Order: sequence, then structure tokens, then C-alpha cells
Amino acid sequence: MNAKGTVIKYGDNIDTDVIIPARYLNTSLPEELAKHCMEDIDTEFVNKVKAGDIMVGGANFGCGSSREHAPIAIKASGISCVIAESFARIFFRNSLNIGLPILECPEAAKAIADGDTVSVNFDTGVITNETNGTEYQATAFPQFMQELINAGGLVKYIEQGKM
Repeated sequence: MNAKGTVIKYGDNIDTDVIIPARYLNTSLPEELAKHCMEDIDTEFVNKVKAGDIMVGGANFGCGSSREHAPIAIKASGISCVIAESFARIFFRNSLNIGLPILECPEAAKAIADGDTVSVNFDTGVITNETNGTEYQATAFPQFMQELINAGGLVKYIEQGKM
């Protein structure tokens, strides 16, 4: 499993209310949530994001409430994975539960710039900034977690009889 895309970068403490504003929580439809992803911090996000793009954030990405709507909105917008210095634990878990790959790698998160092209090898945990050739090492996902992500999340993984 690999990802490659253009980076859309944000800073520290990106909370779930910024990822998907509370006024849109009256739906859980992924395509509806995607229409409003990041709009309070980046009004152009929905216009510039392309399928496969990679979101990069700073420290404490996904802090705030425990809503699953936030990683659902990110994934439905077309983002293939999120790289950050660190994640709020509940966001980390919710992301894996819905099949959104996320990687903690402080060095990569600090060095990668908005607009860079980045590839990720989930088998090895290697993040490559294709723009300048720099490589970073994140922790690779264990095989069962890759299967869970590939299945589309925990519920779909269980529906496939894998647990």
C-alpha cells in the first residue's frame, strides 16, 4: 500500500472543529462532510484538493472533540493520508477506525512544504519528499493494520470476517 500526492499543509493544534465545523454535524454522509472540510481555516481547500493529496500538520493534529466526522471529512475529500508531528489520541484511533492512514513523523511534518510532492510507503514507513529527494522514517503499519485500512476501516474489516 502506497500513497503519492501534493501536500496541503497546516500548523499545530488543528482541532476537529476546524477540520469539520460543528454546524455541519447534522449529517454523517462522507460526501457532504467533504464539501465543508477545512473551510473555516482554508476556504480554498475543497477547490484545490485532489484525490490522492496528502495532508501534513504540526503537533496535536485532530485535537478537540471525539467526533468521527473529522477523519471522515478528510478521507472523503480525497486525502490519501495525513502526516503530522503528533496526533490527538482519539483522532488517531478514529482515523484508523474509518480507514484513513495517518503517520506520526515530526521531522517530515516540519520539513515538508505546502505544494511539495510526497510519496509514502506504508510497508516500510518511508516518507519521500519527491520535490527535493529527502526521505524520512515513520513507523510502518503492521500487516493487520494495513489490512484494516485497505478494507476501509474497522467495520468493513469485521464485515469481511477478518476478526
